[in-house]
Amino acid sequence: MSEKKSKDYIEEKLKEKHHEAKIVRRIVFTVFVILMLVLTGVIGGGYFYIKNALKPVDEQNKETKQIEIPIGSSPTTIGKILEENGVVHNAKIFRYYVKFKSESGFQAGEYAFSPSMSLDEIIGQLKQGKIMQEVVFQVTIPEGRQLTQIATILASRTNIKEEEFLEVVNDPEFVKKMIDKYPSILTDDVLNEEVKYPLEGYLFPATYPFYVEEPTVEEIIETMLQKTVEVVAENEDLMRQKEYTPHQLLTMASMIEAEATNQEDRQYIASVFYNRLEIDMALQTDPTVLYALGEHKERTLYEHLEVDSPYNTYLHTGLPPGPIANAGASSIEAALKPAESEYFYFLATPDGEVLFNETLEEHNIDKNKYISTN
Repeated sequence: MSEKKSKDYIEEKLKEKHHEAKIVRRIVFTVFVILMLVLTGVIGGGYFYIKNALKPVDEQNKETKQIEIPIGSSPTTIGKILEENGVVHNAKIFRYYVKFKSESGFQAGEYAFSPSMSLDEIIGQLKQGKIMQEVVFQVTIPEGRQLTQIATILASRTNIKEEEFLEVVNDPEFVKKMIDKYPSILTDDVLNEEVKYPLEGYLFPATYPFYVEEPTVEEIIETMLQKTVEVVAENEDLMRQKEYTPHQLLTMASMIEAEATNQEDRQYIASVFYNRLEIDMALQTDPTVLYALGEHKERTLYEHLEVDSPYNTYLHTGLPPGPIANAGASSIEAALKPAESEYFYFLATPDGEVLFNETLEEHNIDKNKYISTN
């Protein structure tokens, strides 16, 4: 090839490469522009969606609706009620708006809301609301009580007999009805044949006001279930992070409740349970054995640890079939926010102190010192 042809060939190839590079740049630029437009559209769409959700549903519609906000309703529950009645665009946006503005102190009652009202107007009325009725009496359910103990408490404060309460709370048809009504917390897990009492762990411990002299068993149970719905809803983000179902959460919380007294102990006891679960080690917690036996014992003996029950966490690994008590907010929090530790053992001393150990050898030293000699 002559020098001129070679030069022309090189120039031609350079032009081709320059042309190809130009095309590639155009393609990259076009793709970039498209991506930016899509991203802008998503952000813009989200912005306008939220902006619209914060506006009144219909500024021209002044017609009011009578809407009842039940006792103990959380912002989540209130938002759902308002959305269902066409007073707000979106229940979640209402909840986040309330949280963003740190609003609280909402009152139960019957309100007159219209689609023309702003979120601030609605919130203002909710904070000034009045209770519809006078409280006739109150019942306090302490943390950690089991269904049989709740039956005794109610029998002492109402005309409901213990047997009547237990009959209703364990009636399969009633339980199925509650599953349909409260699907956010109740699932078919409670109908597992290994579960001792279907609604054990689902009746949140609190002080409950009642507005009639003789509420029915069903009304009492539903009031307590509704409270559990609200407590679980407040923790849904943490539950999602831990990939826990409400049944698993309440089961774990019930064991923590049965073993602990103060919050710090609860979080470290939770860490022990999680550390054991991670290596498929039996939880070995005495309250599950006592629950299986169905009776209180001052001290758990070796013979008790052999009880043939799916609740016996000495014989079976993993969580028991269901909760063994009704846990309070502090135990639920510990179940979702355990301490970080390397502990696999804990022991409660006679004076109430809880000792934590990493090894069985250390645990046995404490056990011989505080338990075997007493």
